[in-house]
Amino acid sequence: MSPDLLAHRFEHAYRAHSAAVLGYLLRRTEPPEDAADLTAEVFTVAWRRVADMPPGDEARLWLYGVARNVLSNHRRSRLRRHRLADRLREHLSRSPHVHHGDARHDGADHVRAALATLPERDREVIALTAWEGMTPAEIAVVLGLDPGTVRSRLSRARTRLRAALADQDRIPC
Repeated sequence: MSPDLLAHRFEHAYRAHSAAVLGYLLRRTEPPEDAADLTAEVFTVAWRRVADMPPGDEARLWLYGVARNVLSNHRRSRLRRHRLADRLREHLSRSPHVHHGDARHDGADHVRAALATLPERDREVIALTAWEGMTPAEIAVVLGLDPGTVRSRLSRARTRLRAALADQDRIPC
């Protein structure tokens, strides 16, 4: 089958059945916002397997089958994430080096408050440096940037953090 014919088959299936697939997923997902992502995943599978998609109204049924599989995978992934989060919470609650609530020392709350005033991209480069112990070259890989760009951002972010900390020191408590 020619690529043009396959593209036409996919476009027709999308126009004809995307609302039905979205409705199917909306009625089965929580939160409902997940349904849009799952619908996109269904049609990603359909695009990859368009040659396997049956013609006519059978395509709708085939798409429902794909949606059912995508939804099952989504539910299994969510269950695994919840189990992992539960294990992580349990581990962190027993970890002696994790500070909780009022147990924070050494001005950590002061620094966190100053960090909260910074733009997200400043917070990110500072956190990757200070909390994760990454070098600018490593941060560049994580953020998909040039290492020189990261060094510049880090320098500006540190300047802004120092200013935010100084502003906090000037505010009477």
